[in-house]
Amino acid sequence: MNGTQEQPKTQYLDVPGGRIAYSVSGPEGGHLVVMAPGMGDLRAVYRFVVPRLVDAGYRVATMDLRGHGESSTGWDSHTTSAHGADYLALIRHLGGPATVVGQSFTPDSVVSAAAELPELITGVVALSPWANPPQPGRLMAAVTGVVLRTPFLWGLFYSSLYKAGKPADFKEYVATMKSRLREPGRTAAFVAVGDPKAKDSAAHRSQVHQPSLILMGTKDPDFKDPRAEAEEFASGLAGPTEIVMVEGAGHYPQAEMPQEVAAALLAFLEKTAR
Repeated sequence: MNGTQEQPKTQYLDVPGGRIAYSVSGPEGGHLVVMAPGMGDLRAVYRFVVPRLVDAGYRVATMDLRGHGESSTGWDSHTTSAHGADYLALIRHLGGPATVVGQSFTPDSVVSAAAELPELITGVVALSPWANPPQPGRLMAAVTGVVLRTPFLWGLFYSSLYKAGKPADFKEYVATMKSRLREPGRTAAFVAVGDPKAKDSAAHRSQVHQPSLILMGTKDPDFKDPRAEAEEFASGLAGPTEIVMVEGAGHYPQAEMPQEVAAALLAFLEKTAR
């Protein structure tokens, strides 16, 4: 199940400041799981995990970030807390409570949502989370800025973060991702999300008392020591936390090794969903 996956239809949710694109699959009576990708990516990055959760009876929603994918552009805020508000809006719209899943940029968004309205969140899942915002030097910041503003370069960098192999549809997926980033207004959103100041929710980690699952690839090139990064992120959370290292995976284990990621998610949901 790592070839091309048919995607559910796009739906839209109007929230203050714009419109969020999302898709939902699974039975209406199933426990809700809400997922969002990291910066520069599409909600379809979960395309190999969603069917496995749906087959187990869960209702799964994936949403695009502000200014990304099929969501609208022109937002006045792209912070992790602003995206946390979008998680909560979608949960209210679909009917909670829910388990929330974030990756790379969005783990602190799910933290923000869980801290703000704990009654709506039963569990928190962080894929490839940053314990601290990256602090590049002046030269690296300039290089990063060029990459974020150039879809071709972003596609090359994105590809380099996959360490356990690429799915059969990877070429088409990256082409779609780059095509979206070329649309008017999307570069500005990508650059805004890439600003270290956009990660404004880390202080809320100590307010998260729900169970948490951290999934980290053992070969994630974004981190000098992936396990240490996962442990530092976990240390700030107040509730019970489990760390699962995905052997051989890079920064996108949900697309590189979906069977292993889905198994960890299902085990976590079995213990925490209600």
